[in-house]
Amino acid sequence: MTAPATHGSATPRQSRIAALPASVDGILVTLVLGAVILWFAPVGMGRYGTYVLSLWLVMSIAVMGLNLTLGYAGLKSLAQAAFMGLGAYATALLTSKLGMNWYAAFAISGLITFAVGLLLGFPALRVQAHYLAFVTLAFSTLIWLILRNEQWLTGGVFGLSNIPRPSVFGLKLDGALAFHRFVVVVTFILAIALWWMIRSPWGRAFMALRENPVRAASLGVDTRMYTLLAFAIGSAYAGFAGALYAPLVEFIDPSPFSLSQSFFLLLMVVAGGSGYLLGPFIGALLGVVLPEWLRVVGSLYLIVFATIVMLLLIACPQGVSGLIERGWAKLTGKNNVAKTGAR
Repeated sequence: MTAPATHGSATPRQSRIAALPASVDGILVTLVLGAVILWFAPVGMGRYGTYVLSLWLVMSIAVMGLNLTLGYAGLKSLAQAAFMGLGAYATALLTSKLGMNWYAAFAISGLITFAVGLLLGFPALRVQAHYLAFVTLAFSTLIWLILRNEQWLTGGVFGLSNIPRPSVFGLKLDGALAFHRFVVVVTFILAIALWWMIRSPWGRAFMALRENPVRAASLGVDTRMYTLLAFAIGSAYAGFAGALYAPLVEFIDPSPFSLSQSFFLLLMVVAGGSGYLLGPFIGALLGVVLPEWLRVVGSLYLIVFATIVMLLLIACPQGVSGLIERGWAKLTGKNNVAKTGAR
């Protein structure tokens, strides 16, 4: 499948699509450098600091999936935390209860969330805009109720404990630093996979679907298939994040996978920059690491955090990535921000 052609004057987003191949090399270099820095960053930070960095990367994976669904395909979803919960509980049950290898549980968690996301994508073929958000909202509520009330399976409010961590070549990753480096590798692999996908014909089809579904269909894009794929792949990324979250915390209960957490993940997408490849890392940094830094102000840290996010979105609705893009355009003397290729 070839990328949809454009005619006449290009819109800003269409210009970004056209500039995509020229920008991906810079993004790849950024991902590689970021992985190297994060590999060594926790040295001397202590156990809790290392845990926060690991949690940031895990949440970045979940936000990557939502960014694909919302930022690239333009499909509104409020179920990302629910999919993350499915992945976390599937991994916890398979490894702690059935004694399955973590890598197999990781793959199964991704397959389960991919399949469920595929089924949830069918309403997206018939409903649009906020109606689709209501469908995913109902699904998120249903999953949370199951996790909370089906105690025989999920442990209910008491949760599941003693979740084992994976091993690499027979070496157990029980230490905070060892597991963090494992998370860095998995996150890097998933980010590279998403980078490849966005620069492929699939990515161009997703963006064409976001811009104008009717026009995309007229140009030969199978909008039905790509709508389902956007939901399924985005959901699978949440499942992968959950599969890492469970051994990271070694105890899970339903509270981190509630509807409010789905809204928080959505906030990370918007604050980081919807439709930017590096946006999920920036958004998760704002959502996970920034509140920890703000604890120096005591009990006011949540108020300060909310104020910072609101001011950011007022100043630049495109998020931090959009703000960086605009700043780079001014520094390089380019009037047309869309041609910078920051995505």
